[in-house]
Amino acid sequence: MSRLHQSRIADFQEVLGEPTVALGKLRDLCFSGIPFDGGLRCLCWKILLNYLPLEKALWSSLLKKQRDLYSQFLKEMIIQPGIAKANLGVSREDVTLEDHPLNPNPDSRWNTYFKDNEVLLQIDKDVRRLYPDMAFFQRPTEYPCLLILDPQNEFETLRKRVEQTTLKSQTVARNRSGVTNVSSPLKTTPNSLSEYEVLPNGCEAHWEVVERILFIYAKLNPGIAYVQGMNEIVGPLYYTFATDPNSEWKEHAEADTFFCFTNLMAEIRDNFIKSLDDSQCGITYKMEKVYSTLKEKDVELYLKLQEQNIKPQFFAFRWLTLLLSQEFLLPDVIRIWDSLFADDKRFDFLLLVCCAMLTLIRDQLLEGDFTLNMRLLQDYPISDVHLILKKAKELQDSK
Repeated sequence: MSRLHQSRIADFQEVLGEPTVALGKLRDLCFSGIPFDGGLRCLCWKILLNYLPLEKALWSSLLKKQRDLYSQFLKEMIIQPGIAKANLGVSREDVTLEDHPLNPNPDSRWNTYFKDNEVLLQIDKDVRRLYPDMAFFQRPTEYPCLLILDPQNEFETLRKRVEQTTLKSQTVARNRSGVTNVSSPLKTTPNSLSEYEVLPNGCEAHWEVVERILFIYAKLNPGIAYVQGMNEIVGPLYYTFATDPNSEWKEHAEADTFFCFTNLMAEIRDNFIKSLDDSQCGITYKMEKVYSTLKEKDVELYLKLQEQNIKPQFFAFRWLTLLLSQEFLLPDVIRIWDSLFADDKRFDFLLLVCCAMLTLIRDQLLEGDFTLNMRLLQDYPISDVHLILKKAKELQDSK
């Protein structure tokens, strides 16, 4: 370990060791990248995403309260209607005169169950293909959810629910562009259920944990529910917390990820709501802001893209909505997020990162035709995120 690296770790430990964390100092340190050592990144992200308060004395009680609350969500929402759960104080028959599978009442628990299945099938399809180049999400977690996997509880895992679902004929998939996809879950695809190794009873893969987080989020936020792309936001958060070197924190990665994801989504959820696209908080406004910022910083490049009719929707939509999580390898995405989360105007800084990405390939864009330039923008050629962040900071400082 280099002396510089040791010095940086010591700086973090000093700030985090104070009874009240100095947020300004922490932001400054985190902006330049957070060391993985000692679980520093996991702890810093939890503070920067407003999950942990600045007063350290409050951490223990808050974490217990939030983790207990998440357990309650699991008890209430990962359910199969009709199963008596006497140990939870819920006693009901499989089918009653008032509530049965054909009950048209929208408040029926069966009706809710079938509607939830539509959302669940889309989540399942997306989380199974999360970071396919990495084995991590297919591996078993060291800390499976005992509440659900304990056979005495009679809970049904979401994986089994997907496999046993009665929605055999069609799956309605909602995606962010508003297009409805109709596909058959029985159709064999490269991501079919059979492709993945079946883990023994009592085990669950990391992707199943991510699936559960997204399902709980969808249940608690019916106005937005689940939209494709949310899996790409929760993935890096969960990976970071589930690989924490501190086992006490790692054990609670699921609950901690859920609350950090919820807080992050509170800031970016408007990007996922199509009806808000053209409002000042919507994604269209933000995409136009990328171009207006580019016009200020590099008018020649801006005019070239305008001349070729390359609209920001063609590339910046994905960059902004998914916080660049699809443009780089996961470790690089995590490094970018260090800076995004640390900046007090984090999504203004994201616009500058997008501008930096454009200006760093300006020579190629100025020489290229429409087809070549679209290929560059949709498969970004520079992998050095440190160079991109340095350029974004230069743009920020030149304002």
